[in-house]
Amino acid sequence: MRHTTRIFTATLFVVAFAAAAHAQDKRVNGIISGGYTFTGGEAGDRLGDGYNINLGAQVNVSPVISIEMLYSFNGIGEEQISIPVSPTPSAGAVPTDFFVSMNMQSGTGAVVLQKPEGTVRPFGLLGMGIYYRPVEVSTPGVGFVPGYCDPWWYVCYPGGFVPVENVVGERSSTDFGMVFGGGAHFGPAFAELRYHYIWGPQVESQTIGQTVTDDRKANGQFLNITFGVKF
Repeated sequence: MRHTTRIFTATLFVVAFAAAAHAQDKRVNGIISGGYTFTGGEAGDRLGDGYNINLGAQVNVSPVISIEMLYSFNGIGEEQISIPVSPTPSAGAVPTDFFVSMNMQSGTGAVVLQKPEGTVRPFGLLGMGIYYRPVEVSTPGVGFVPGYCDPWWYVCYPGGFVPVENVVGERSSTDFGMVFGGGAHFGPAFAELRYHYIWGPQVESQTIGQTVTDDRKANGQFLNITFGVKF
């Protein structure tokens, strides 16, 4: 499946480059791009960095002003944390590994101001969007799998204990955010930096043992370094 996805993505880029020769003079351009995503702010202490894939369109209102609509998928890297775990409240706690993973999907609209002519054409953008962020917390465990044989999976297994992943919590949030950034066009290709700030939900204060937590907001900050083409 991963191999097929890579071939499909590579094919999209080849088609995009082949069609990009006439992109500068079109009223509407398609956009395909991808790159690296940095997780910033307090979220950066709890989540890893990742990648971004983007698909969209740009309507050229004039040679200087454009309206961009973009869908983005950000795969955020897994972060490992250690939490003391005990079988009962009175038993001794043992540090246990937990893994936190997240992805971010967004739909944004932005106004783009760009230099209309030249080999290198700088641009800046400012907009807003809706961001969906699901989070999963898991910890490794062991489970027993009975024997099975399936020729379509190319495997016969006699049975036994195998490593498993226990999902201990799943949450998601859909919030508004803003995006701004800039970059440069190099013919049909472009490179850009794009900063996202998301207003997340508020988590009310709670009493955990002898500790009272403060009210906190799950705001998000992400920086994308992206390369792509407009066709």
